Amino acid sequence: MRRIARPANIKFKRKSNTTHVFDPQAFLDTAGVTRQIMQYRSLGTIYSQGDPATSVMYLQKGSVKLSVVSRTGKEAVVALLGPGDFFGEGCLAGQPVRMGMATALSAATVLVIKKREMLKVLHEQHELSDRFIAFMLTRNIRIQEDLVDQLFNSSEKRLARTLLLMARYGKENQPQGVLRNVSQAMLAEMVGTTRPRINFFMNKFRELGFIKYNGGLQVNSSLLSVVLHE
Repeated sequence: MRRIARPANIKFKRKSNTTHVFDPQAFLDTAGVTRQIMQYRSLGTIYSQGDPATSVMYLQKGSVKLSVVSRTGKEAVVALLGPGDFFGEGCLAGQPVRMGMATALSAATVLVIKKREMLKVLHEQHELSDRFIAFMLTRNIRIQEDLVDQLFNSSEKRLARTLLLMARYGKENQPQGVLRNVSQAMLAEMVGTTRPRINFFMNKFRELGFIKYNGGLQVNSSLLSVVLHE
């Protein structure tokens, strides 16, 4: 049998069993992406409703509240974000101005990436593009779940679900921590009920051991029983 020579310039590598996990933070730090690092104090405004939409934000540290203000001055909280979340992405879909406002709930570090630069990177770097698309799909699913929650669940269940989401319950590599700067008025805006009702349910949750106050609001995983209870 004739033996076929192996070309000298081809190297055969053993397939690795390790799974590569893409880290968007590490990529943005090392890929030469033109960006600006901004620091915000607690309750500082990152951008206001009506500001020009010219960049995408990536939350590196801290927490951020996204909200919309009506013409009469009533504010509705639409999302609470944590490290690793994108926001301000409406500019990529052609929005000329911000449709809402972003406020730091705690000291926050934000990477600001210009629209043109973000579009370029998404086209050229498929791993970042996949990560960004996955994030947007997850947010879309969350919006649908919020709508169903508002339509069919009681205010008590909606409050329990909101607290669990704020504590990032069930997310990998996101340990539960103490929630700060979360007022009952804010929870009432998110849940769609009155502040006295929020106060009533919060006292009930605390008596049952689902939450506790310890330099802030700590949410226990046992609160999930309220969401699952029919």
